Amino acid sequence: MGEVVRRRPIIAGRERGPGPGRYALPPTIGYINHDYTKPSSPAYSFHSRMSSNMVSVDSSPGPQYHVDAKMTRFGKDGTPSYSMLGRKKKTAGSFQTPGPGAYSPEKAPPLNFHHRPPSYTMAFRTRYRSVDPVPAPNRYTLPNLFGSHVPNKSSSASFSMSARRTAGGPAEDLSMTPGPGRYNSTDPSVYLNRQPSFSMQSRHNIPIDATRKPGPGTHSPEKVTAHLPRAPSFSLGVRHSEFVTPLIVDVLD
Repeated sequence: MGEVVRRRPIIAGRERGPGPGRYALPPTIGYINHDYTKPSSPAYSFHSRMSSNMVSVDSSPGPQYHVDAKMTRFGKDGTPSYSMLGRKKKTAGSFQTPGPGAYSPEKAPPLNFHHRPPSYTMAFRTRYRSVDPVPAPNRYTLPNLFGSHVPNKSSSASFSMSARRTAGGPAEDLSMTPGPGRYNSTDPSVYLNRQPSFSMQSRHNIPIDATRKPGPGTHSPEKVTAHLPRAPSFSLGVRHSEFVTPLIVDVLD
């Protein structure tokens, strides 16, 4: 078998490519052969100098040439125009049109089932009544709603507090007050669903395998050549690259 030659990657620092002048790109200045992928601004050119005849020879009508404002480059403006005439003189036979104040539409009777809005009139003031049969608001008396003595109203529960006992009460002798141990508590499993109960058994022996097993140092996978042409070998390459900047510790001014 021939020796396998390992190819190292190409370092970009050793490559010597063409300079910027070797690239031929379309220009982005001007409009001749302009790069079509870039936007271009409008371009203008200067005309050659005209002769002096335009100053010495008068070829225009001047300001006296008046153009009507209604004339456009498409023709005369087609918007309508109006004018106001003078007021006509009144004659004896002329018809005098009545003004808005001469009409009284509110006096016309309803015709053809016309609907009229409601109309109201104001009567004269009545005499003051000396005896008013209607009682005032403070003359009414309503039943009291506090307590449970109203038969036709719903009421909440009412409680009363009695006086504190002085003879034989807990305030006189604290030893008469029963402690927590005096009360008998019922097992909850009597009146509720009984919960599952568990018990703990003795500890079981752990199964032990008495066979001897090889440790990690017993195996040598680097010596296996069953599926390889030879055992793997390693070598150290170049310690430092020639393109790496060296570490400068002491800087001399």
